[in-house]
Amino acid sequence: METQNEAFNAAPPKRSLWKALNDAIRGTDADYTQIDLKKAIFLLAVPMILELVMESTFAVVDIYFVGKLGASAVATVGLTETYLFLLYSLAMGLSMAVTAIIARRIGEKNKDDASKSAVQAIFLSILISLPFAIAGIFFSQELLTLMGADEWSINQGYGYTQWMLGGNGIIILLFVINAIFRGAGDAAIAMRVLWIANGINILLDPLLIFGWGPIPAMGIEGAAIATTIGRGIAVGIQLWALAKGGKHIKVLLSDLYWNGKAMLNIVHTSLGGVGQMIVAMTSWIFLMRILANVGSEAVAGATIAMRIMLFTLMPAWGLSNAAATLVGQNLGAGNPERAESSVWKIGFYNMIFLVGVSVVYLIFNEQLMQIFTSDKDVISIGAEWLQILSYSYFVYGWWMVSVQAFNGSGDTGTPTKINLVFFWLIQIPLAYLLAIELNWAHSGVFWAVFFSETSVGLFTLWMFKRGKWKTMEV
Repeated sequence: METQNEAFNAAPPKRSLWKALNDAIRGTDADYTQIDLKKAIFLLAVPMILELVMESTFAVVDIYFVGKLGASAVATVGLTETYLFLLYSLAMGLSMAVTAIIARRIGEKNKDDASKSAVQAIFLSILISLPFAIAGIFFSQELLTLMGADEWSINQGYGYTQWMLGGNGIIILLFVINAIFRGAGDAAIAMRVLWIANGINILLDPLLIFGWGPIPAMGIEGAAIATTIGRGIAVGIQLWALAKGGKHIKVLLSDLYWNGKAMLNIVHTSLGGVGQMIVAMTSWIFLMRILANVGSEAVAGATIAMRIMLFTLMPAWGLSNAAATLVGQNLGAGNPERAESSVWKIGFYNMIFLVGVSVVYLIFNEQLMQIFTSDKDVISIGAEWLQILSYSYFVYGWWMVSVQAFNGSGDTGTPTKINLVFFWLIQIPLAYLLAIELNWAHSGVFWAVFFSETSVGLFTLWMFKRGKWKTMEV
């Protein structure tokens, strides 16, 4: 390993950059607790950024095609996603714990326990998915009615909800198994899997939505079927990759058994992460319910704007995920100072990137919305949200990285408590007050989100600087 690193350092700058990029995309067996910190960030961040850029590309392409079916179809996607956000909260909370545990075991050079924990995480994912599948298959119309959907969504768009919730187990497994790869340092595998999944989605989306030749037009339901097929194939590839073995982790047949101790450790560690995401996601459900009172155009505008924001935020989340892996592995290696240094470096890179994004939002907000819809009301509402939230992006970049630092250390409880205060006790009441009581309509919701998320970002960064996360054991 030392010889490999010395050769890497001795290469000319351009050759070194190309080799690092090649290693990042192909995957490398480098020890991220030992190599130069900037190189470690680069090797982890590049595939994580590319992974999430592809995910966000699909989200944008998907809403582009669905947008051609009308505002009610877009609103159906947005209302269905409020329930998927609950699912995502469980999947992402579990993923946080899995990344932290796998990274810590890899940092400790204990690959056997890392593999055992990976198997238990997969078992847990399957159990979590079952209630959502039952609810989605049998009660999709009732779920849409509960969220204030219009008549078209309830009577014609419910098939989308059935497919997305009914096949939710695929979504959870995709999240969690990629978290296993990222925690181990095999970010390149996670990247390739998501590229395959979303590449298939993008190809199938127009084919199944609008039909072609003998394939009938399935409308909004076709979008959900395309997503399920693409992600299902990706999960099959993930399982094959785990069995075959990556650069840092491999699951053996002897690992395929129920391990109560490892399972309980994952559950215990994930509780804070699940709570953290449930608080954030349920606050989004309340916001969407408030917007539904304003009208379908408000829901559609917010849904499209959110897809645009997710697209531009994904590189920042990729950088933040690299922070989680580096914090976990370096704490496992007994080097908390290196863990903290990685966070400050990544936070600075994140801030620079998101400041650039905010400038684009300020100047081109309407043009961005016009890509996805021609409805003037929807364009106006979505453009306003892009503009308002761009004011908070300077802080948002630091918040994303500091939260992932907590999660990578295994301290998922601190962000949960912070989210509880700022999202439930501040964001939701403030949004209702401004939007409904003071009649600011959708603008009230947007300003409430701006205030709460700017505040939570500053407070979380302050908590990170206190350094208690360095003492976590997982």
